Amino acid sequence: MKNLLTSILMSVFFIMTSCSKNDGFTSDSTVIILPVTIVDPVTPQNVRTFMVDQNATDETVALFYNLRKLSQTKFAIGQQDAFNGFYTSSGDSDIKKTTGYDPALLGSDFMFITDKNNNGQASNWFYQQENIITDDAKEAKSKGMINVFCWHLREPNNEDSFYAADMTVVQQQTAFRSILPGGVNHNWYKTKLDKVASVVSNLRDANNKLIPIIFRPFHEFDGSWFWWGANYCSPDEYKAVFQFTVDYLKNTKNVHNILYSFAPDNTYTTSISYLSRYPGDTYVDVLGMDNYGDFNNQGPTGVTNANNKLRYLSDLAISKKKIAALTESGYRVTNTTPAITNWFSTYLYDAITNNNVQIGFVMFWANGNGGYYVPTPTASNAADFNSFVIKPKSVLQNTLPNMYVLPN
Repeated sequence: MKNLLTSILMSVFFIMTSCSKNDGFTSDSTVIILPVTIVDPVTPQNVRTFMVDQNATDETVALFYNLRKLSQTKFAIGQQDAFNGFYTSSGDSDIKKTTGYDPALLGSDFMFITDKNNNGQASNWFYQQENIITDDAKEAKSKGMINVFCWHLREPNNEDSFYAADMTVVQQQTAFRSILPGGVNHNWYKTKLDKVASVVSNLRDANNKLIPIIFRPFHEFDGSWFWWGANYCSPDEYKAVFQFTVDYLKNTKNVHNILYSFAPDNTYTTSISYLSRYPGDTYVDVLGMDNYGDFNNQGPTGVTNANNKLRYLSDLAISKKKIAALTESGYRVTNTTPAITNWFSTYLYDAITNNNVQIGFVMFWANGNGGYYVPTPTASNAADFNSFVIKPKSVLQNTLPNMYVLPN
């Protein structure tokens, strides 16, 4: 099984320029060491064995392989709600308005899709949002883009909020545990997963092929602003829910067009702490990290901190044969928070490329609510963003290779 091994090819040649009487080497001997070549053990033929879902659709397998391969030299640029943000009234994404090209990834959310008020009726606002989201995902796929879904799932008691601050202390301490197998809200959680499964299983492109997505459930769990945060469940409880989520979608609902992403916030400073709630290699395709704090006007220190965290994330992904990603990031500009000079082209770019960091993508959060993460054409930092997207390792939709076909 030579394709599963790392092959190190090294040859040493000794060129004799003169010899002593006993045929030993003299000081004139020359040693030439050829460079080491490391062969990637992940190939188009065996790639399924490194994925969570070994029965994944061909296009989903290709996405895993190609995104991992892309990360070795470049990174894709995406934005949450790119087609339906606050500034996107003309239908084009803000990234396209500013650069001339769409992002390489579209971020979406299952929040409205699984909302308790979504009754499936044409006149229902939540169902209308569901249709907008799925239509946007289809549009993104038609452009060759990558679809990434997060899930701001509302808590199981009143289903009014995903923020722990909106819950009572008792609810905070019991909500996540209640959706564990055997918990009082476990069946409620399964009905939410049933809805996710139904939507993803019916997400098809113009050729009637299932559209692959990257799914990032229960993100930023190392903080405690969400009801699934670190203060409200143990590491084993978090792992159990994550594992159940994957097993239920993959094995019970037979959904085979999902790559699964694990994505804490940026509090971790070592690989060991990053993995403290990691559900295991058989449950994760994408090793992610959300990071706003290190980019929040922290200057060179923030760049160094972010790069250090991405470096151990990248090293973990390489060792585990996974994909690393900056799953959320950005610096929000408002009327009272001005843009930072060279934030995109210097601070961010250096943080995600220095020290041989390999990440597959960076996802900016959605524009709107009086501020933006990605500038519009007239914004003061539009030129900086344009400089960022034409950097050697940056990829928008126009330079994204075909992600849905495996190479020969």
